[in-house]
Amino acid sequence: MARDEQLKERWAGVQKKLSDQFADGELMELDAIIYLIGVQELGKPHKRYKKDHKIDLMHIAICTLLEPYGYYEFDFYDDDGWPHFKIKEELPTLKAGEQTVLMKEAIVQYFMEKEYIS
Repeated sequence: MARDEQLKERWAGVQKKLSDQFADGELMELDAIIYLIGVQELGKPHKRYKKDHKIDLMHIAICTLLEPYGYYEFDFYDDDGWPHFKIKEELPTLKAGEQTVLMKEAIVQYFMEKEYIS
């Protein structure tokens, strides 16, 4: 199976499974899935977050997702338990479509490593 087709299939699987589990089957978009990963990584899923913290949660997710690609490295947890990352390598300039593919690929890989999907 071609790499693009495999990614498409796996992404659809992740999207459906998460949508069924967290959105009553309403298809979750990329940003919502990134937000969920941030909440998962912070480890405080039952808390309500304000807008600023939601942006921070998405940042945590993006750093976590791109860490295996060598762009970020975990640095430390602050006094409130929030993880902080440092930039190892600047992200290349990507077109919007290329960014989306990179994030979908990273999300699929993340959920495979967590054994949420196979």
